[in-house]
Amino acid sequence: MTSEGRSIERGPLTIAQIAERAGVSVATVSKVVNGRAVAGETRDLVEDVIREWGYRRQRKVTAPAPLVELVFNVLGGDYAMEIIVGAERAAREHHLAVMVSGLEGRQAPSRGWVDELVSRRPTGVLWVFCSPTPTQVKLFRSRHIPFVMVDPLAEPGPQFPSVSVNNWSAGLSATRHLLDLGHRRIGLIAGPTHALASRARLDGYRAALDAAGVPIDPDLIRQGDFQISGGVENGRYLLGLPDPPTAIFASSDRDAIGVYQAAYDLGVRIPDDLSVVGFDDIPPASWLAPPLTTVRQPLEEMAAAAVDMVVSLAGGGQHSRREATFSADLIVRGSTGAPKA
Repeated sequence: MTSEGRSIERGPLTIAQIAERAGVSVATVSKVVNGRAVAGETRDLVEDVIREWGYRRQRKVTAPAPLVELVFNVLGGDYAMEIIVGAERAAREHHLAVMVSGLEGRQAPSRGWVDELVSRRPTGVLWVFCSPTPTQVKLFRSRHIPFVMVDPLAEPGPQFPSVSVNNWSAGLSATRHLLDLGHRRIGLIAGPTHALASRARLDGYRAALDAAGVPIDPDLIRQGDFQISGGVENGRYLLGLPDPPTAIFASSDRDAIGVYQAAYDLGVRIPDDLSVVGFDDIPPASWLAPPLTTVRQPLEEMAAAAVDMVVSLAGGGQHSRREATFSADLIVRGSTGAPKA
């Protein structure tokens, strides 16, 4: 083949060109790019060609659906509801609908699940506390479906648009609040180790203690899971230590609610015997007795920003920011006070 022939073949391919390279029919390639059922080995063959060369849609291909897909690691609870509210508000302004789904605790979707999503041809996808695999990322890009990571699990890098809160600064602020009240035995219930937010909040906690000259006691740091049951278990452990903490910073409000239950079970009074700080400021935080001091994460605003970003990318533009980082505010309520003399 001449160098001229090779240059002509460079760049994204049409369905016919993909079919020729993969050695399959045009109809088979059409089924693959439209997310319909195709035998596994054949699908892999076609996808390999698309990943290597790209896919050039023909002008007659249907435009993207006026739909934003909102995908959660776990669907349910106040955290998810606040994000849904913010996303729907922004989507309406762009004349788009929102479709919500959950991965039942998985960090990444299955192949079949992604195939169904791609077949809907959404305008864009928001991944909330979950993410597609590298292979799935290539698939979305080959189909020209933009996506934005919301509260990403790992450092997204400049190539992946993302929206998050400054978790390090928030962890620092929450711990400083307890230090300023006079606490020196401060327990921490951290989030899952695989989550970027968890690690950043832990680092902020450590930085605050270090700046105050307070030694970090590994016995006071517990691994949580952002669930009430984990808060109960870790709260009981911390309060059962020979030298228990006088304050606990929980990395989520659900963990903090669990600490309330553990304290009640053990006859520990909040805030007389124990100060508690949570994270998120979900609606139940202000209904607890006493109301929970917590870090407010502006979830609705974050979701709205993510929708604006993905719509801009879908329109072929480069959004002004590939990464949007929001500040978190400490909301002081009745669950924190000075330690007993």
